[in-house]
Amino acid sequence: MSEDGDVRQRAGFAVAWVVAAVVAITVGVVAVSGVGDQIRDRGPLGNNELVRSAQLEAESASVDPDEPLVEKTISDDFGEFDVACRGRYALGLAVRPDRAAGWRTISFEKGPDDDVDAVFSNGRRSQELEVYCNLGRPVLEIEDNTLPDDD
Repeated sequence: MSEDGDVRQRAGFAVAWVVAAVVAITVGVVAVSGVGDQIRDRGPLGNNELVRSAQLEAESASVDPDEPLVEKTISDDFGEFDVACRGRYALGLAVRPDRAAGWRTISFEKGPDDDVDAVFSNGRRSQELEVYCNLGRPVLEIEDNTLPDDD
């Protein structure tokens, strides 16, 4: 075999190895992220965050009016947060803090987006609500925070 043929063969093996490594890493990332999304009940099942972000960027962030609108009112000490899902897009419809109990709205995201959130505060206590759409239905993640005493 000539020296040129030997170099080409080695280069071919190196390229094949790199391609196989990239495919293996991609499959691993997609599998681990998909399982994580399913465990957390977050986002479209089977899609990892990078794939979902790429899909959302490729599409315009406009809601398909043919998708069914699934609404939900989330109620707790803070008051109420009305949300909806239209396909994969979450919408924040309204916030109604329980002003009589001292709650106020700090921030509120309307969307459409892959998630919407609202933050409510009452003195040293705050609650952050984040809503994703899973199979077209609202799924809530809530974070409850309390500031430490000023001693």
